[in-house]
Amino acid sequence: MDGQRDEQHDDAEGRGDPVTGGEPSRPAGRRIGRPGGPVRRTGVVLAVLVVALAGAVLGVLAGGRVNTDIGPFRASLTLSPASEGGTTIDVPPLGALLLDSHSGPTHLTVRLGALDQGRTEALLDDPASISRASQSAVEDVRSGVMRLGLRTLGSAVLVTLILAGLIFRNVRRTAWAGGLALLVTAGSLGTAAATLRPQAIEEPRYEGLLVNAPAIVGDARRIANDYTKYAEQLQRIVGNVSQLYTTVSALPVLEPAPGTTRVLHVSDMHLNPTGWQLIRTVVEQFGIDVVIDTGDITDWGSEPEASFVGSISLLKKPYVFIRGNHDSGKTGAAVARQPNAIVLNNSTATVAGLTIAGIGDPRFTPDKNTSPAGSGLTQEVADQVIGVGEQLAATVRSSPRPVNIALVHDPASAGPLAGTCPLVLAGHTHARQVSKLPQAPGQQPTALFVEGSTGGAGLRGLEGEKPTPLSMTVLYFDQQKMLQAYDDITVGGTGQAQVNLERHIVQDPSAGAPASVTPTPTR
Repeated sequence: MDGQRDEQHDDAEGRGDPVTGGEPSRPAGRRIGRPGGPVRRTGVVLAVLVVALAGAVLGVLAGGRVNTDIGPFRASLTLSPASEGGTTIDVPPLGALLLDSHSGPTHLTVRLGALDQGRTEALLDDPASISRASQSAVEDVRSGVMRLGLRTLGSAVLVTLILAGLIFRNVRRTAWAGGLALLVTAGSLGTAAATLRPQAIEEPRYEGLLVNAPAIVGDARRIANDYTKYAEQLQRIVGNVSQLYTTVSALPVLEPAPGTTRVLHVSDMHLNPTGWQLIRTVVEQFGIDVVIDTGDITDWGSEPEASFVGSISLLKKPYVFIRGNHDSGKTGAAVARQPNAIVLNNSTATVAGLTIAGIGDPRFTPDKNTSPAGSGLTQEVADQVIGVGEQLAATVRSSPRPVNIALVHDPASAGPLAGTCPLVLAGHTHARQVSKLPQAPGQQPTALFVEGSTGGAGLRGLEGEKPTPLSMTVLYFDQQKMLQAYDDITVGGTGQAQVNLERHIVQDPSAGAPASVTPTPTR
């Protein structure tokens, strides 16, 4: 019995430390403790602290993200550990705003995504809702940040508990690690909230393309004024786009025979997101089978701009593309990654029954000036553009299937294609033109269709006193893949609201569209 009491007494005294679970100190003379006891306890405390910090960091990285609506935008909010606080607002494809919004070891990233079509249309239909949306945007951000904080806190604690449980296999140490993770994460978030500086929005720093904003888009104040004018007219423009279909119904009805192929020709978007909405509308309403883009979808061909081409996949129709002089190799690769895109570079493809050949522009001249004058037609440039026309002409002649359409960016490349195919599509000049290439005896006639700017020459369309209209063309091909009609669609630029559709019937498809012969550059 005495032995049992001694063992119980020893067990009572031997219950471990609440954190370390190690041997307690014992009265002198009773039993000598194991060597290194204090060192062991210190090591366990440090281990618990390290696991708590590691778990908190991993938890923040794993769960510190929420998606939310900010006005008409879909946005993602992300928290990440950082040596100092602050907020980054990503605005693809232009770059980022950096705000010195708070202190503490947490960094907030707000990435603005796509516009929600339904909410955007609701704003356009009710002008008063624009002011309400600007007021509710603050509440949207606040609500999103609150959800982000709670989610981050829960994720940090949960990951820490799992990590500590796997490492220690001890309930007390796991609980201590979870508590420390809660304390560290809550303290970091609390520091950010306590040091919040709302006035930081007035002093942003710029990264990415926004650093070059004055060089890229000219006088920012002038453009801002013009854009206000544009916003005031946007509702009228959208309303008139709907009237376009009423206009179509009043035109002489084109009754395409079974097997008719409808092609939408666009060009020179120059980063204008308005162009995508117009393209989607026409693709749906006109039953387009394939979209052809003859280049300059971007301005600088940079990595951030590559996200602009993501709207291609939303069209859910084949999208045939050639690079313009403002599109880099990275731009072409970004387009090629879209599941419905085909990028031609001195190659051919058969799409919707049409055999299409195309080649990219030989130049890469990203510049503030997107107009053709930005890469003037010197003798050296003429040799380059004529040279790619000659390369494509050789490809067309060697094609095992007759080529129906050839694509070049600059119409100056079209000359060597005379007689090789019935139709050449181009862009670059930002002005629509229909003409015929000089025809040698015995050659088939070749029409040259030059498209205007589907993006209204991009942001620079806001600079000039006379706005550049948004333009595109719908081409109708019969069963023999000959052009039988085409619709020229034009939507007014900044501050203008008119929408025009002009239908042209080709009376003799084998002879091509009636047009004057245009001279082409020669070496």
